[in-house]
Amino acid sequence: MSNVRICPSILNADRTNLPSEILKIAETADFLHLDVMDGIFVPATTFTFEEARGIIANSTIPVDSHLMITNPDEVAKEYALAGSNSVTFHLEASKDPRSTLRAIKGSGARAALAIKPTTPVESVFDFLDDLDMLLVMTVEPGAGGQSFMAEMLPKVKTLRKIFSERNSPTWIQVDGGISLATIQMAASAGADTFVAGSAVYQAKNPGEMVEELRKLADFALEA
Repeated sequence: MSNVRICPSILNADRTNLPSEILKIAETADFLHLDVMDGIFVPATTFTFEEARGIIANSTIPVDSHLMITNPDEVAKEYALAGSNSVTFHLEASKDPRSTLRAIKGSGARAALAIKPTTPVESVFDFLDDLDMLLVMTVEPGAGGQSFMAEMLPKVKTLRKIFSERNSPTWIQVDGGISLATIQMAASAGADTFVAGSAVYQAKNPGEMVEELRKLADFALEA
């Protein structure tokens, strides 16, 4: 049984035909990663809440909603109530992360915090007991196709050490530039949950690419 989770991002999928795009990875992926951008917290825009709710409702696999928005404290729990299996919001955008994490959990989803590359990992230490997952961004949030930032891996190593010492089941996710060339580095650092966009949806067979990524990550974790 695999010890990793692969979460293809539909940021790089054909958004005019999402049911077909989701079907390509439905048998091999663990989650569908839904990037919600508001054009304020990040320059790009993707889905409104109504559009996201429709995607969540119609997805044939669990949805991992990643909110790159300015007002997560007000709306994050709505993504949980809409049926997301996991809801991630950015520490940098939240005035009260602990309350928002608890609101997500209370609404039936796993609760996660994300940190941008410029945010020190120590910034999340006060909230570790409230987390189901911590997302370390390995690119600047807001656009697909960026190069993997290996200099973010010390954050992952620090978190893995802490969670191991605590015997904590908290997942560590990485998002940005994950591919066949980079996933083993991230897994060796301690990540166990991987967002992959371009690598999956630009492959000839997205479903098979998910499995290839999983094999490499599993190998690195077992080494």
